Amino acid sequence: MLKGTLAAVAFLALMVFVLAELSSAQGAEYLVYFGTYTNGTSKGIYGYRFQPASGNLVPLGLVAASPNPSFLVAHPNGRWVYAANEQQSGTVSAFSVDRQTGKLTLLNTVDSRGSSPCHVSLDRTGRFLFVANYGSGSSATLPILADGRLGPVVGFAQHQGSSINPERQKGPHAHYIAVSPDNKVVVTADLGLDQVLEYRFDAAKGTITPNNPPFASLKPGSGPRHLAFHPNGKYVYVNGEMSSTLSSFSYDAATGVMKEMQTVSTLPAGFSQTTSTAEIQIDRAGRFVYVSNRGHDSIAIFGVDAAKGTVTPAGHASTNGKTPRYFTLDPTGNYLFAGNQNSDSVVVFKVDSKTGQLAPAKTLTDIPQPVSMVFVERTNP
Repeated sequence: MLKGTLAAVAFLALMVFVLAELSSAQGAEYLVYFGTYTNGTSKGIYGYRFQPASGNLVPLGLVAASPNPSFLVAHPNGRWVYAANEQQSGTVSAFSVDRQTGKLTLLNTVDSRGSSPCHVSLDRTGRFLFVANYGSGSSATLPILADGRLGPVVGFAQHQGSSINPERQKGPHAHYIAVSPDNKVVVTADLGLDQVLEYRFDAAKGTITPNNPPFASLKPGSGPRHLAFHPNGKYVYVNGEMSSTLSSFSYDAATGVMKEMQTVSTLPAGFSQTTSTAEIQIDRAGRFVYVSNRGHDSIAIFGVDAAKGTVTPAGHASTNGKTPRYFTLDPTGNYLFAGNQNSDSVVVFKVDSKTGQLAPAKTLTDIPQPVSMVFVERTNP
């Protein structure tokens, strides 16, 4: 009885904190940065000013020229943004943020120690940056220096192996990397291996060493792409790019062990055209999971069972464009931004917090080949 009461009190405290955070976020103004592919008309990173209270968006145009800045991450201090430059000679760039004008200034560019880096993230202290090198199939850690610049790689793991698809899975292809909520385990989704690799993270040195066990497996041919931790830290959700699936795992924080509980399709019944998943997100309250479908060109919506961590399909929202490679929820959780890579558009949806459903609010058409986006709270002039 006491255990149940304490759990209820803890959950209530969490909800109070989330509501307070959302109230604060709604009154703020943000800079939104869009990473792109630069093999067409794009020149690098584009920006907007965004006011969640009104939904108003003001274009800033090109804020930094950069080669293929396909994935972005913002430092929690709001002063720096980092970009994975997805090229054969893999690099990561650091930028300083002018929070009044929105302009980005290049600080430095460093070797990612692999080819075609496609994902970056930060540890919970903001002292290290993680990078997933897709082309060469490796995970790396770089220190963030006092002035925001990046140092050379200090943690590294080369993935090994293959899986059943002869075209996509002849070797490892790291597609996502992030740290667990307690900052102790680094997880990397490797599309080529059908595995989520796990590493123990030394938060003092930035080094990574294989966990025991060193990975969690998905069904052969799934092609795990990205993943999301539930806010309570007990569950992990992984989208299979090649199989168009969403897999739910239990997660033991003490051991880092992931155990598959469920796998469901991200597509409506009867859909048989070529498609693949791209991004996965979970709302801050842990009630809904979203996955983007490229080909079906939609955001799949799933409700989360709070007691079990499993999911139930709750519909689809068309992205009104082609190839929704990435999407994200804004800091308030009231909006979802979806980038249509092959139709040069970003659709902004209003989120129904009770049902998780998405309603298109506006479309941005001046961002060529949008691939990712991040929010930075703006300093009022």
